[in-house]
Amino acid sequence: MKKTYDAVALGEYLIDFTDNGPSAQGNTLFEANPGGAPCNMLSMLNRLGRKCAFVGKVGDDMFGSLLRRVGEEAGICMDGLAVDPYARTTLAFVQTLPGGDRDFSFYRNPGADMQLTEADLPVTILQDTAMFHYGSISMTHEPARAATCRAWSIAKEAGALISYDPNLRPPLWDNLDDAREQIAWGLDHCDVCKIADNELEFMTGLTLQSGEDFDRGAAMLLEAHPTIRLLNVTAGAGGSYGYIDGIRVYQPAFLLGGTIETTGAGDAFCGCVADWVLTHGLDGFTEETLTEMLRYANAAAYLVTTKKGAIRSMPGREEIEKVRSKK
Repeated sequence: MKKTYDAVALGEYLIDFTDNGPSAQGNTLFEANPGGAPCNMLSMLNRLGRKCAFVGKVGDDMFGSLLRRVGEEAGICMDGLAVDPYARTTLAFVQTLPGGDRDFSFYRNPGADMQLTEADLPVTILQDTAMFHYGSISMTHEPARAATCRAWSIAKEAGALISYDPNLRPPLWDNLDDAREQIAWGLDHCDVCKIADNELEFMTGLTLQSGEDFDRGAAMLLEAHPTIRLLNVTAGAGGSYGYIDGIRVYQPAFLLGGTIETTGAGDAFCGCVADWVLTHGLDGFTEETLTEMLRYANAAAYLVTTKKGAIRSMPGREEIEKVRSKK
């Protein structure tokens, strides 16, 4: 039976304050960019013509109102966005490092996203989606951890494919042993997983220096978490690796210049993979089709790095195809 929503994502929804250069007085100017990996990913899917809904919690403040408005403007159903009357909307200050990587300072003690409860969950929406996507940030603390597990259960029981992105942010965890345990839970409960190279190192203890290291790490992860059907490992400018049904493909990143920062690139990658899987399913992959999928996702990720912010920076299909066609 066809579902109303192509994808529903649950998790953090926040403001990324990104460095926008110095003021006339020499002070750093920060731009308030709506963000958070789950909604970034949905924004990518919406740009590709998919119907999406978000589940999360913001504060009853100016930033919470902004986030609802931006999500709606991006075409995402925000009926599952709860409002906390006490906790403030989570904020993240993002510093771009040489090479385009980022350092985060979070204001989330607590943030409204941590206060999502099982009672906040929009059960009907979760039952009416073809794919459910989540990450680990909603697993850092209760009650959001229990709400995430319950949302997963509702979607899974209704037949949804499960997509997972660990999105490790060490400063948000009380201890990294807890982070490792909760990320492992997510890996045990998904069909499709996108994991970054630093997260694969975190979960396997390996140092990834070559393609063989990535293959070894992927094999370790797939053996430990056999529910994963499709595993993608991203390495930023180092490209991406895909693994499914014994097939392994590597695709280099598009390095075409103009990179400003990398916020949202992994979420664009996730969105494109989700779009591909929603169209083609998880059966019958070949080396050729896995290559096509990775090039598609890499192209979108590159385009996001040429703009600031994430939700409002996701490319359309025509832009992606134009980049994907380049040699």
